[in-house]
Amino acid sequence: MNPTAMLTLLKKEVLRFWKVAFQTVAAPILSAVLYLLIFAHVLEAHVQPYPGVSYTAFLVPGLVMMAVLQNAFANSSSSLIQSRITGNLVFMLLPPLTALDMYVAYVAAAMFRGLVVGLGVLLATLYFVKLPVMHPQWVLCFLFLGAGLLGTMGLVAGVWAEKFDQLAAFQNFLIMPATFLSGVFYSIRSLPDIWQTASHLNPFFYLIDGFRYGFFGQSDVSPYLSLAVGASSLMIAATFTLSLLIKGYKLRY
Repeated sequence: MNPTAMLTLLKKEVLRFWKVAFQTVAAPILSAVLYLLIFAHVLEAHVQPYPGVSYTAFLVPGLVMMAVLQNAFANSSSSLIQSRITGNLVFMLLPPLTALDMYVAYVAAAMFRGLVVGLGVLLATLYFVKLPVMHPQWVLCFLFLGAGLLGTMGLVAGVWAEKFDQLAAFQNFLIMPATFLSGVFYSIRSLPDIWQTASHLNPFFYLIDGFRYGFFGQSDVSPYLSLAVGASSLMIAATFTLSLLIKGYKLRY
């Protein structure tokens, strides 16, 4: 690795979204708060996902993790495809930046944006409900794991897509459905057996379920299983992404 080059690219990526924080940070926080107000108002008196846990409290960790996942993906994917389309990607290929430097810088910046938005959602929603934090180590573990995985997937999307509508298709037909169908708004125990089985095939479910366990000490599956699925998914995605960057797939030719 070239630490100086990597840190320079990381700083550039952080400043890229921070200079338009009203759009990249404030807007997702507002959207999450609106989700909370609408769903909690409609379902608070009718749904109790876990014993002793209100629906509003149950909903908040899901919204926080959803914000982290979606914004980590959006940061790395949009940055890379913008660089490719505008042609300034050449200024990152000419310096002595290794594939690992690029991967770490892009994913770290994506994680930073995801975590900033997630923290903003958490602070905003604490006005409406108080959350216990029974296992803070699990909360932090799944926060970083989820942000890293989606930042990595964003790089894959940014490399694969050749125009913005292809990137939008990747996000709208893969990332968004997988996020919404991962238990953000419900416990999968309330689903029919066939849909519970389908939910277990979604790696995002394990990230959200493990994250929620850190707050309530209750979850639909073991947090160790969630950790194993999340970590293995990140390792597979990182290996695949690094191979694309090393080969220069759609970047150098």
